[in-house]
Amino acid sequence: MTSTRRTPRHRKKIDLALQGGGAHGAFTWGVLDRLLEDERLEISAVSGSSAGAMNAVVMASGLMAGGRRQAREALRSFWASVGASAQLNPLNGGLFGTLFASAAKWSPLGQYLDFATQVFSPYQLNPLNLNPLRRMLADVVDFDAVRRCDRIELFIGATQVRSGQLRVFRNAELSVDVVLASACLPMVFQAIEIDGEAYWDGGYMGNPTLLPLVHEATATDVLLVQVNPIECDKVPTRAPEIMARIDEITFNGSLIKEMRSIALLKRLLRDEGRPIERYREPMFQRVHDLRLHRLDGGAELARAGNGTRMAADPATLSRLHRLGSAAADAWLARNFAHIGRRSTLDLVREFSGESVSRRA
Repeated sequence: MTSTRRTPRHRKKIDLALQGGGAHGAFTWGVLDRLLEDERLEISAVSGSSAGAMNAVVMASGLMAGGRRQAREALRSFWASVGASAQLNPLNGGLFGTLFASAAKWSPLGQYLDFATQVFSPYQLNPLNLNPLRRMLADVVDFDAVRRCDRIELFIGATQVRSGQLRVFRNAELSVDVVLASACLPMVFQAIEIDGEAYWDGGYMGNPTLLPLVHEATATDVLLVQVNPIECDKVPTRAPEIMARIDEITFNGSLIKEMRSIALLKRLLRDEGRPIERYREPMFQRVHDLRLHRLDGGAELARAGNGTRMAADPATLSRLHRLGSAAADAWLARNFAHIGRRSTLDLVREFSGESVSRRA
């Protein structure tokens, strides 16, 4: 793995969009670890939901405490505590077997718990609303520092239960409850109440949302770190595979809609051929200038399967971290020169509907 030791005069600014995906958030940890190591880059804003939100606030807290090195250490410490907690869990799937309600399905206890979550609500199964992530976040994240952080803009999504709308929380609004709301799966935890409103997992309506990065952030390069595959190689036929594919489609749905909207607007601007300066709406300028990139785990992360989303044992987390770090290293080698120059993800081709209609 290469490493950039010299601090360049001019860093390339980039925004990050971090998906949620259970323990696959450790893949994103590996990506962030590698990006923070490269001093040619400046991460200026992050949008995240669920595990992506956790990674975002942990990184921001570390940056405020001591810069890049401290941010990397904070991420390592957080995921180490997740792994340590998993070793105390009686389910083979570990901590995220409880948090994401599907681990160890084929053990008798796992089957019973899976059945129980379909019959009973968390208000019955977990009346005290215990959540081990509350302590882990409180131990690692200085939320006072995050709220006053001026080094990085954060956009954390959570789904408002009553309206079904996405609420995006910014730095000054962030707290441990906001992050737990962003990761609140409703069949596992009671809804998190903030300012009198109840919230569930942000991934339902924005996994993650790109719009704040388009409207408010200053960088024109956005890197999507994707842990949920959009396509699959074959039609699933077994019940666990079907449920896993339903989860992937559900938690990618909002992202695909946003990508399609941006792609259609880019296509409109391109096909109309008018000078961008003639548009009065600043958003058109932002969309016109937006350069989008994507980094994912490819076939190797896809082969890991849905089971590893719920497995938070230290060995699995370490493997996912290594996979993320290697993927980021390879992405930088291929694409660093393109940052600030052009998109490496062809939005119009992939999300405007053209490629789908051709395949059909």
